Amino acid sequence: QVQLVESGGGLVQAGGSLRLSCAASGRTLTMGWFRQAPGKEREFVAAITRSSTNTRYADSVKGRFTVSRDNARNTLYLQMNSLKSEDTAVYYCAAPRVWTGLTTNPTEYDYWGQGTQVTVSS
Repeated sequence: QVQLVESGGGLVQAGGSLRLSCAASGRTLTMGWFRQAPGKEREFVAAITRSSTNTRYADSVKGRFTVSRDNARNTLYLQMNSLKSEDTAVYYCAAPRVWTGLTTNPTEYDYWGQGTQVTVSS
């Protein structure tokens, strides 16, 4: 069992930046970020392999968000730049128990954090 704890959310103006962190209690393989806005389904944001060799992004965040990780600290990051009001959501980090590649399907992730709120004011 792996526990995940997100931090770094907050209120920011449109065009601003935030950096989210996700601390894991143990070793993880692929890790991903998802988000969920009120009244909407949870959606994929970004994922990264353990080696950091490969990453994947949702089209809506490409060129603005960067996912990275520090395996020595068991920590996942999401650098978010040029934030827009439509980025407002609760952001979750997640990890699968077994290798699933850079899947965008939330049902293939077994461990989830409690989420951190990101609010972008326009």
